[in-house]
Amino acid sequence: MITVEKFMVNPLGENSYILSDESGECIFIDPGFYYEEEYNEVRTYIAENKLKPVKITNTHCHFDHIMGVEFIRKEYNVPFYGHAEDAFLIERSMSQAQMFGMEMGTVGPLDHFLNEGETIRFGNSELEIIHVPGHSPGHLVFYSPNDKFIIAGDVLFYGSIGRTDLPGGDYNTLISGIKNKLFQLPDDTKVYSGHGPETTLGFEKSSNPFLT
Repeated sequence: MITVEKFMVNPLGENSYILSDESGECIFIDPGFYYEEEYNEVRTYIAENKLKPVKITNTHCHFDHIMGVEFIRKEYNVPFYGHAEDAFLIERSMSQAQMFGMEMGTVGPLDHFLNEGETIRFGNSELEIIHVPGHSPGHLVFYSPNDKFIIAGDVLFYGSIGRTDLPGGDYNTLISGIKNKLFQLPDDTKVYSGHGPETTLGFEKSSNPFLT
């Protein structure tokens, strides 16, 4: 069984996740850690739960989702995974952060590329990879059919969807991906979003004003 731990971090209130299972192995998803106290919170959580980090896997590479990548890379010596079509966002991350009034250091390139149809494995667990572009061209959603949840990044929020006015975004592509891919999953699938509270696919299917 996968344990999902959420950390709301950085000035934009981004949700960073640590996923672990009974083996003790864990992965980071969208590490947006920014402040020193956020780094310390991560260190404490990993140490107290005796976890072994094995990789960073990003839903997408907007600056607020990668602010903590180099800290995690160096602290735990783990590789950074994401979709090739989001690589350009990493290169632009420092200038994007400045546009929002924030400073961040350089983030190195992805170590490995993830593609739809593949799986992310850690410990005794695996996540299916679903490509849902529109918020960013390489946006991925990670799905656990056994534990009935998705890590949705900035594709789908409680009562809303991701913005599509950023480089590589497209509204029609995003709506199509949500309806034709995510809404084909069971209604009771829990949604962990990149910002805000959790929801379910069934609730969003019936109530989300962008999707009903």
